[in-house]
Amino acid sequence: MADEELEALRQQRLAELQAKHGDSSGDPAQQEAKQREAEIRNTILAQVLDQAARARLSNLALVKPDKAKAVENYLIQMARFGQLPGKVSEQGLIEILEKVSQQTEKKTTVKFNRRKVLDSDEDDDY
Repeated sequence: MADEELEALRQQRLAELQAKHGDSSGDPAQQEAKQREAEIRNTILAQVLDQAARARLSNLALVKPDKAKAVENYLIQMARFGQLPGKVSEQGLIEILEKVSQQTEKKTTVKFNRRKVLDSDEDDDY
């Protein structure tokens, strides 16, 4: 998929989500700032990721937008500090996804509250 097509799909999806959630704020300057930020993010990600990795990240964004946003932030931060030697491949992105998953993994605990039955003939049961 070409970069222009991918960007057009993202913009269309963003417009659909905003219409669905009623997130259309009346301030055009604020909308322009958000769009500019999104363009900058997409530009940085296009420079950092290869095509397969970008496709995987966009698929992840459709299913788990919060996790995709965390990975994007992580990649942008690494790119800004020069910690990425070159373009990140799909395998490299998978490793980054595993790191982020481990950091944000929710631990579930089950706690049983045993109710004590007040029984007057409790001594007779033994």
